[in-house]
Amino acid sequence: MSHAAEVLSFEDRGYAVFREVLDPSLMAEVGEHVDWLHREHPDRRGEQLSHELVARDPFWVRLVSDDRLLDIASAFLGEDLALFASHYISKPPYSGQAVLWHQDGAFWPLDPMRVITLWLAVDESTPDNGCLRVIPGSHRTAIGATRERTDVDNVLGAETTVAVDESHAVDLVLRPGDVEAHHPNIVHGSNANTSPKRRCGLTIRYIPTSTRITSAEQPFPSALHLRGELGVNVYQPRPVMPARWAWEGAA
Repeated sequence: MSHAAEVLSFEDRGYAVFREVLDPSLMAEVGEHVDWLHREHPDRRGEQLSHELVARDPFWVRLVSDDRLLDIASAFLGEDLALFASHYISKPPYSGQAVLWHQDGAFWPLDPMRVITLWLAVDESTPDNGCLRVIPGSHRTAIGATRERTDVDNVLGAETTVAVDESHAVDLVLRPGDVEAHHPNIVHGSNANTSPKRRCGLTIRYIPTSTRITSAEQPFPSALHLRGELGVNVYQPRPVMPARWAWEGAA
């Protein structure tokens, strides 16, 4: 399937939306996976089901390896692909934290900063429950500094120092199985969830295998080789995929 139109949109605006990428049956499993992770990690907020869990979680690895997602990533990065990180941001009803305006590339140990984020909607994502918001065209801005923000309840504890004109913000309304792709320089964020509905999305950060992960922690906790040549990084071993997922039949 050609993604030429979405690639052109991405180059112009810094993001692109792909509708109905994953089928409802798989998305139902993803929802069950999130529920299971909540039970397994009751000490973590839903917004913090983060990348150190990924490489040893068979279902998570199966999901980020799905050919439909890899084909989208390949349209931007080529055929040699690895996972850098992945992270469920599951905002609970009424109390889900905001994500302040930021640029992803300001936080990542990558050289060069050649990476794409796919944001997979697990739940319906709307302005009411804190959907992803982007500033179109801001991917042309250089990556700026960040500053700590502890006076506002938020996921990152920080925000960009780049000036943001919120009148240009676009709310990305997504349904389960839809995917949004965005550039590491684009300014984006999301509001708090004060609605009665959970808002969960899975961020998946793909890199070409020619991009080096420069973190001192090697291999990086969520680094997985996914497609094509191995390239320059050391990767985690892939877990054995069970016939049935761990949460099936769980209390």
